[in-house]
Order: sequence, then structure tokens, then C-alpha cells
Amino acid sequence: MTSIRKSDVAAAAAAFALVLAGCSGSGDSGESTATTPAESGGASAETVTLTVGASPSPHAKILQYIDENLAADAGLDIEIVEYSDYIQPNEALDGGDLDANFFQTVPYLETQEAENGYDFEAGEGIHLEPLGVFSNKVKSLSELPAGATIGVISDTSNQARALAVLEAEGLVKLPTDGSDANVNNVEILGDFTFREVDGPQLVRSLDDVDAAVINGNYAQEGGLSLANDAIVTESPENNPAVNILAWKADSDKLDAVKKLEELLHSAEVKSYIESEWTDGSVIPAF
Repeated sequence: MTSIRKSDVAAAAAAFALVLAGCSGSGDSGESTATTPAESGGASAETVTLTVGASPSPHAKILQYIDENLAADAGLDIEIVEYSDYIQPNEALDGGDLDANFFQTVPYLETQEAENGYDFEAGEGIHLEPLGVFSNKVKSLSELPAGATIGVISDTSNQARALAVLEAEGLVKLPTDGSDANVNNVEILGDFTFREVDGPQLVRSLDDVDAAVINGNYAQEGGLSLANDAIVTESPENNPAVNILAWKADSDKLDAVKKLEELLHSAEVKSYIESEWTDGSVIPAF
């Protein structure tokens, strides 16, 4: 985890208001009261500091954009703490070191609550880092030849998500008994077989398969663009993989957290996401 105090970047932020630097570090997690200058655009005279944990990108970048452009008018001051793992942000939120966190999906949050006894609440979906279907051999899944091979990630949790993408395209039918989908329990609705591949190797496997479902980060690392190269892109609609803001159910800063939740779903943030990640690796979920 790294943290940098907002005061260290204030000068740069003033000059480059729309260019996101690293994330701000955690400050005092309690409320702070300050008289807002008239030139702040009408922000509330009482500013509430929210300490929010986040993954570096895109989460911390989105929060930094809000802090620099929208927070003051909402009476908020956002202190951002970056985390490079998925365990500490929920531990810190439960322990009171954070007022909210922004890094996870609802299914992951529910699993963490069941395993650790957390009592958190979640907002609506903010963004999706989509999977894509790529191919070096066909331009559309309708062009798959008889006996085709489709590459899917070998990781079980991501494999279920990849198979859901293929179900949306009419290629498989997922199990209806509530079990997680995998290549052994889905009904194949065409003449093809699966090849399980380690995630980092999926791009390299494209010459050996007819198509492959690839996570956005692996596609980027392999030089592929979801916007320009994918023949299918995962949809954020009703997608459990969208990322959300989470907070403690008994938060004493609930009103301020709800303001942040509103800002995360604002037209300005939607426009920012679309303009910052033009390669399609991050897309709004609202």
C-alpha cells in the first residue's frame, strides 16, 4: 500500500485539474470543518473528509477526478488510500480506518462478509473492466468453423464469467442448479470444444484456437484493444462483475458517503471514464 497526502499534490492539481496523478494518502478519518472560500463555487461551509480505500487504477483515478473537480461543491474532501491487494481494504473499512472503499464486486463483497462477519452496504455498479472475445481467424462468432476450439481462462472464477459471455452469444447454456459454471458443466450449443489456458497465455494462444475469451488486463498486456480488436465485448448490464462503492452499515458519515455515491454516478464521471479509457478497458456501468 502506498499513500501520498493531498497537500503534496495540491500545487500540481491546481495546474493540471484534469490530469490524474497518484492517489492521496489517508488523513484524519473524522469530520473536519472548514469555511469554504467564495471562489470554491458554492461548496458547503462544512466540509466532510472521507477516507476511501481504492485499487490504483481505475478506482483511485476516478476518485482523484472527483476530488479535484466535483467534491468541493458537494462539501466533501476525499482522502484516497491505495491498496495493491483485495484483503486489506475490507479489513481497514471494518476497523474504522476507512469510511468507504472502492475496488470490489458485489459477489466478492458478499463472500468476504460471509467469511469475516463484515456488515457492509454496497452502492450501485460504477464501472466494468470487461472481458472480450478475440480471434485471429474469424471476424464474428457466427463464422466459427465446425469443430472449432475456443480458449477460456483456466482460473475457475474468471472461467464462469467467460462462459457467461458465451452464453449471451448463444454458444452455451449455463447450469441452472446454482453451481458455478465451468467447461465441464455447461451445455455446448454448437460444434466446438474448449481449451483451458492460463490467463497470461491467452493472447499467445490465439493462433492455436479459433477464438478466446480474454480478461481486459491480459488483452492489454498482449497488445490488444477491447475497443478495436475484440469481436465481442462483455456488457455491464445486469453484470455482477461491475465494481461498487462499499461502506459500513452503521457509518457515522452515511450522508457524506451517499454524496460520494451520487458523484460516482454523475454525468461528469461517466464522461471522464469514457474519455480516459478510450481503449474500452474500463466502461461505465450506469
